[in-house]
Amino acid sequence: MAVNLDKEAYYRRIKRLYSNWKKGEDEFGRVDAIVVSVGVDEEIVYAKSTAIQTWLFGYELTDTIMVFCDTKIIFLASKKKVDFLKQVAVTKGNENANGVPPITLLTREKNESNKANFDKMIEAIRGSREGKTVGVFSKDKFPGEYMKSWNDTITAEGLEKVDISAVVAYTMAVKEDGELGLMKKAAAITSEVYSKFFKERVMEIVDADEKVRHSKLAESVEKAIEEKKYLGGADPSTVEMCYPPIIQSGGNYNLKFSVVSDKNHMHFGAITCAMGIRYKSYCSNLVRTLMVDPPQEMQDNYNFLLQVEEELLKQLKHGVKISDAYSTVLEYVKKEKADLVAKLTKNLGFAMGIEFREGSLVLNAKNQYKLKKGMVLSISLGFSDLVNKDGKKDEQKKYALFIGDTVQINEEEAATILTPVKKKIKNVGIFLKNDDEEDDEEEGDDAEELLGKGARSAALLADRTRLLGKNEMTAEEKRRAHQKELANHLNEEARRRLTEQKGEQQIQKARKSNVSYKNVSQMPREKDIRDMKIFIDKKYETVVMPVFGIATPFHIATIKNISMSVEGDYTYLRINFYVPGSSLGRQEGNIFPNPDATFVKEITYRASNLKAPGDTSVPSTNLQNAFRIIKEVQKRYKTREAEEKEKEGIVKQDSLVINLNRSNPKLKDLYIRPNIAQKRMQGSLEAHTNGFRFTSVRGDKVDILYNNIKHAIFQPCDGEMIIVLHFHLKNAIMFGKRRHTDVQFYTEVGEITTDLGKHQHMHDRDDLYAEQMEREMRHKLKSAFKNFIEKVETLTKEELEFEVPFRDLGFQGAPYRSTCLLQPTSSSLVNVTEWPPFVVTLDEVELVHFERVQFHLKNFDVVIVYKDYNKKVTMINAVPVNSLDPIKEWLNSCDIKYTEGVQSLNWTKIMKTIVDDPEGFFEQGGWSFLDPESEGSGAEEDSESEMEDETFNPSADEEEEEEEDSDEDYDSETEDSDYSASVGSEEESGKDWDELEEEARKADRESHYEDEDTSSKKRKVRSVAPPSKKKRRS
Repeated sequence: MAVNLDKEAYYRRIKRLYSNWKKGEDEFGRVDAIVVSVGVDEEIVYAKSTAIQTWLFGYELTDTIMVFCDTKIIFLASKKKVDFLKQVAVTKGNENANGVPPITLLTREKNESNKANFDKMIEAIRGSREGKTVGVFSKDKFPGEYMKSWNDTITAEGLEKVDISAVVAYTMAVKEDGELGLMKKAAAITSEVYSKFFKERVMEIVDADEKVRHSKLAESVEKAIEEKKYLGGADPSTVEMCYPPIIQSGGNYNLKFSVVSDKNHMHFGAITCAMGIRYKSYCSNLVRTLMVDPPQEMQDNYNFLLQVEEELLKQLKHGVKISDAYSTVLEYVKKEKADLVAKLTKNLGFAMGIEFREGSLVLNAKNQYKLKKGMVLSISLGFSDLVNKDGKKDEQKKYALFIGDTVQINEEEAATILTPVKKKIKNVGIFLKNDDEEDDEEEGDDAEELLGKGARSAALLADRTRLLGKNEMTAEEKRRAHQKELANHLNEEARRRLTEQKGEQQIQKARKSNVSYKNVSQMPREKDIRDMKIFIDKKYETVVMPVFGIATPFHIATIKNISMSVEGDYTYLRINFYVPGSSLGRQEGNIFPNPDATFVKEITYRASNLKAPGDTSVPSTNLQNAFRIIKEVQKRYKTREAEEKEKEGIVKQDSLVINLNRSNPKLKDLYIRPNIAQKRMQGSLEAHTNGFRFTSVRGDKVDILYNNIKHAIFQPCDGEMIIVLHFHLKNAIMFGKRRHTDVQFYTEVGEITTDLGKHQHMHDRDDLYAEQMEREMRHKLKSAFKNFIEKVETLTKEELEFEVPFRDLGFQGAPYRSTCLLQPTSSSLVNVTEWPPFVVTLDEVELVHFERVQFHLKNFDVVIVYKDYNKKVTMINAVPVNSLDPIKEWLNSCDIKYTEGVQSLNWTKIMKTIVDDPEGFFEQGGWSFLDPESEGSGAEEDSESEMEDETFNPSADEEEEEEEDSDEDYDSETEDSDYSASVGSEEESGKDWDELEEEARKADRESHYEDEDTSSKKRKVRSVAPPSKKKRRS
């Protein structure tokens, strides 16, 4: 099969080379011809001679000599290579070849002298311009007789050699779109290998306390690129390492790319890793430092290094002189932390492309070249020989910090990072809890914060960590001690918060007063009014009715309802009005502007259905028309009022700043929930400068600003039928004439419905193929969504971070009508796959109470109480009892107080009591009444038992009412709903008679015990609880 050559790319690039040569800048001005000779040397990885061949032809051509003269080009190569080069030598009919010198192809002779061919090339050099100097790449020296005889011929002719490496490199440094695409792909593969393999491997080594040599770890990274799962779908044959990975730790650091990983064991301190992957001959580079239990000074130095990189990225723009960018960064370091100037790396990076390191385009103080749009640089900066004051052993005393990225130069904006691997402290810090540190709460808090998204899962999952307590009993004791501290802090904090809020009165909304006409002149002068008929003024939404012979206007808002009936020869029209005392509905204010005024409650009109002689129409026609038009105007008014009510309290958002760059992060073929229209529509989600824009296929637009997003949640498709990006907003936005605080974009990853009527066989080839296709589809969608998220986080400089739910920590529950999987994230508890979604922000939670925790029940309920006591509590029903301990462990790790009890409480009345008299509530012990083991509960037992029937009784009827009005606050006087559950309804379904009889006997025994000693009722309930926990553990 013939090897194809990209002719268009060749013509574009050879024109660029000749154009720069003709400009005569720098060394180009001194040469009469350019000679590029490539021999055979397996040891040479990077050479300017082979790089220019790859740039022009896409391949390396060994034993080939290229001579570029002023008016012609000569290639001397073997017969096979000459056949390959004929594709660009024949220029007939190709418009792009215009302006390119003609090519002469010479076939290399089998004997080594090739004198005849050499003579032709020397003759061409002599005929080019003055014929005295040739441009060569002086560092490229290939072995072999063929190359030696050619070099000797040039020397014998007395031609002067000029090194043109730098000017050719500058010509090749500006990348075309195709080249940028390859370099972005290379950078993406590097990022994948680092994140999915290297970082995970280091975490495993630290977690298991393994001893691994740097060199062995570097070898494992090289082997990883042979596995397709780390290559983002790239062909492994097109991927290679730019250089062997460099891993350093334990005080021995050399922040260069020419060093090799040593054979020392990895030390759990500052671990620097540099790796670069080459894709289809184009290079990329990435440097990161992982830190195990870094002291504060190390964290501060690392954060400063990130700031220095940010400063460097701002300086790297089109037209900026390299030395100026370097000097600015150096000045920044001198100004902020002068003591670190001597520790900073001597250069801050270099240009990169087909060659890994371009020696003439290094970011240092001497380089006078200007940066150009389209250049790709490897920036790498670090501090070496830093002293760790806390270090006791030799390997702990010295450390280095080293970070680097592949970046692309832009026109006016700061350079774009192509390796979006997170590098904040919380992403590169590995924080361990030692046994003696576990009781130290402050250190635990810091570690929790710094660990970021992985913290809570790492702290909880026993099979992933060696950092838990010695046995379950000690863990339980520590949990209780922590909860006791949280209880004290909770009451103090809540009392302080409520005291600050005191005096802020709830303003009760008065009913809107609608005036029909502000003066008499606005009254219509219609004939119907003069004839004492009912007239509807649509403009002012007013019904003008005759009352005692006077035309009286009533605004449509005052009319409650209207009815019409026909009895015999008459039609009756009855109009009822809103008056004080009539029910206005819960959502409307029931305070009238002038409650002491005289109100009309209802008016009834009667008209004959018989046509009198001389009349043009039946008298009742007026009533019939009035009935119809009033209904229309009332409907229009109510619709408008509903829309205005939706808009009420909407915070005005900033305008979306559209980024016209075509390379914006974008996801296509997504559905939006809630729907914009009645039918669901596909569309695309695109990230712009300050927010997202969703555009449907119909052209509808929904804008979500980054600064309005409270939680951005990415729900992968593992174990789900959809893959979701969910945004929980700080302030509601309007679309589809409704206000929404939750917006999500999703796509389906498989068949949500299955045809059971279809004949199926487990070994059916079509089914196996469909399953395989679905697996591939899932992988493809997951990669696309992850890529989008990484780009967005880079675009927003990680101000917007996507949270991924921890599926391992998830538990079943029913926050609404159906059971779903509730999963914690780093800052919330969510379910985003079902609709409506469930999102609870952990920072807003005051405490969590478990209801109906009894050993003979399979389920219990979770009540979430918020710091804002006017906000309705959130109820999660039917949580399996085997999830109780994991939920407690998770809440404890999040520093959230939890309590448990055997009863269902009336939370509406409890919260109303607290809001009405917060001081009295906290004087009586505050939230300690929920804790069965609290000291204050014994003293108040009598008063509690008296209140019990009144306050804490569940009511199934009221629960239904509460569900219907879920948006209402506690201060509503009409609210008397109750959070309650039908105890044992799920447990009893599907049981046989023997089981039911056994349960009845148990219930009889329990009621008998209660009758014997009613005074110790509560103590008995509490004494039952601990054995139930033991039962669950066994």
